[in-house]
Amino acid sequence: MTFDFGVWLQAGSARAEAALDRRLDSAQLLPQRLHEAMRYAAQGGGKRIRPLLVFAAGELGNANPKVLDAAAAAIEMIHAYSLVHDDLPCMDDDDLRRGRPTVHKAFDEATALLVGDALQTKAFEVLVDTEGTAEMRLSLVGELSKASGSLGMAGGQAIDLESVGQKIDLTALKQMHAMKTGALLSCAVRMGAIAAELDATAVNQLTQYSTALGLAFQVVDDVLDATADSQTLGKTAGKDAADDKPTYVTLMGLEYAQNQAKELQALALDSLAPLGPKADALRALARLVVERTH
Repeated sequence: MTFDFGVWLQAGSARAEAALDRRLDSAQLLPQRLHEAMRYAAQGGGKRIRPLLVFAAGELGNANPKVLDAAAAAIEMIHAYSLVHDDLPCMDDDDLRRGRPTVHKAFDEATALLVGDALQTKAFEVLVDTEGTAEMRLSLVGELSKASGSLGMAGGQAIDLESVGQKIDLTALKQMHAMKTGALLSCAVRMGAIAAELDATAVNQLTQYSTALGLAFQVVDDVLDATADSQTLGKTAGKDAADDKPTYVTLMGLEYAQNQAKELQALALDSLAPLGPKADALRALARLVVERTH
């Protein structure tokens, strides 16, 4: 049977939304304003690439659907929290996210700070409370915590802030992006692999795939920031250049960045060759990441 990515994507996106909705606390539960803001942050749209990667990797084995749903919701909560904090005045200071006012604009700065804190801790609560063996749940918590912390996403953001107005080389830029963006994308794939109980060989192929994909995602982000408008992006366009941030485009030029994204996509796809047709969703997601317009 021919794989239909459109059908798969629609079902996976709906599944991700439902998984999030079930695991977020009701906006009617005290403290109501905080829970309302958490839902505003986490359910405000987005591509849901990370949950989709969890699902796609999980399809390579016989993963428990409830474990996959929990992993998908947890990693999206971490991603949502990172965006809320990233938009704060003390960080990137942005007023627009996914075509809507950022959380600190829709609510206030203190609430936005607490939203990030609460979404982060909720993510780990979700993983601890899911089904599966204690060993599996511990592995999921370990993957997400490492990818989110000072050696992953948070560390990459710290380097990003320190690099404003500075000249850095390509190696340093790749390292920053591997931590800030790539770590969480790679984590999504590895969490799906943990839930599916894949062997070491398959995990190694998926790690190669997700490492290339994570870097490709950020390269495309850099290209879009330089070429798309705010309405298309759903966030402020051209902000990296305005803030004097090092990007692939500012460091190496637009053409280099576009070619680099294609090369990374090819590397990601090549890494999946040994995994056969079961990896078709992962292949399609690699194409989606590089060919997206926002």
